[in-house]
Amino acid sequence: MRKLVARRATVKAVALASTVFLAPLLCTTTASAAPATPTQLNADALPQELVQAIARDLKMTPTEYLDRAARAQQLREYAHDFRSERPESFAGAWIGNDGKPVVAVTSLDAAKIAAADGYQTRLAPVSADGLEGSLVQLNQWITSLPREISSAINSVAVDFLNSQLVLSVANTPAGHLLNLPTLIANIKVILSPGSGGAIERRPMGGDTYISAPISLHDASLKGVDVCSFGFNSVDAAGNALNISAGHCDPNVDKGNQEASVYFPNVKDIPNSPELGSFVQAKLGGQSALDYSVIKLNDRAVRAGMDQPTVRGANGTTIAITGTADPITGAPVCKSGQSSTFTCGFVVADRVETQLYTAEGESKIVRGFASSACTLGGDSGGAIVSGTLALGITSGSNAAEAPDCNEANIALAQYGGTASLGIPIRPILADIDASSGGGVGSGITVRTRPNAG
Repeated sequence: MRKLVARRATVKAVALASTVFLAPLLCTTTASAAPATPTQLNADALPQELVQAIARDLKMTPTEYLDRAARAQQLREYAHDFRSERPESFAGAWIGNDGKPVVAVTSLDAAKIAAADGYQTRLAPVSADGLEGSLVQLNQWITSLPREISSAINSVAVDFLNSQLVLSVANTPAGHLLNLPTLIANIKVILSPGSGGAIERRPMGGDTYISAPISLHDASLKGVDVCSFGFNSVDAAGNALNISAGHCDPNVDKGNQEASVYFPNVKDIPNSPELGSFVQAKLGGQSALDYSVIKLNDRAVRAGMDQPTVRGANGTTIAITGTADPITGAPVCKSGQSSTFTCGFVVADRVETQLYTAEGESKIVRGFASSACTLGGDSGGAIVSGTLALGITSGSNAAEAPDCNEANIALAQYGGTASLGIPIRPILADIDASSGGGVGSGITVRTRPNAG
């Protein structure tokens, strides 16, 4: 049998030190109301493998994990409304290390209002709008740099806790020589492992699905992509869909984005059973998202892949009860067939990073950062907070590690593992807006079993 080389399925897009406690950049839209928080499952409904991951990675009981996840979403709703009513006074919100919600403000009057509503407060010198303006200026400067310089910049995040921007720069000669613009104040630079460069190709194994731009039986096939399924979804027409990562589609950004998706038969790759095909994918661009939509075929539906569950270790599943937004300090757990269930905390709920494709094209991707360990092959996998869909995995600073134990050791000097997630709610909105009334129109994450 000819050897098939798999493309790296978790892009090294994030090198953000997870020990830097970054406060969130909350939604800038003021016209829409914050979605109501869905109900979480009870602790006894979580699979044992997830319970073990929560204890190992978060040092929490299942009940503490679910309670903190619920408090994070309650804070997210409050902060959304607070910012809508007082944009000049709002300066961020997060869940502290002690699990208590904090609202940052720029005036004593605003602090009294938040305190009266039961929240801890912190005075900040710069509003959220002010830091966002600095972020825009910094990104404009980055895009004006030559590629050999800009490739040393791994990511940019907003740290409301310290009223500053955090620039993650590769620990390379080019990174050390980077001259920051003097027009932007309060920039903190952290060194991180080198990133950038073209998407590499190397063997992968033990992952949920594989895909290729042409038939697996084609003699000219050079490689396959290996990724993880994300959230099972359904559109208004009743199509069974799955949301995964955009860079997992080998035909992303091409005129016809369709490519078949297969369950890998490791003993006979060309005869791997087909489970569906990509029907839509985004990588960067105006939305700055990284997602794909897979239309599942009858084989996948018969196998139960259209149910409201996320698969983790040893085939165990967790039932999804709704969707959520990222907020700093919220506990998260992710699934992926390379690292299975791992958990961490949201360390920044807005991170922007550039990704270089195999063709050398730069793509800006926007998401949130967490400290959950993510390995190659986990791309597209589901990220949950409690039992709510939070996002899908896009990138990681541990993509090349063989396991999370080695990743934790190798990355300890940089603050540990860090992963880039793409938030699910903007993904759903973009899929619906891009569907043209076809497949994906009215898409929602499945939260109820399909009776068939």
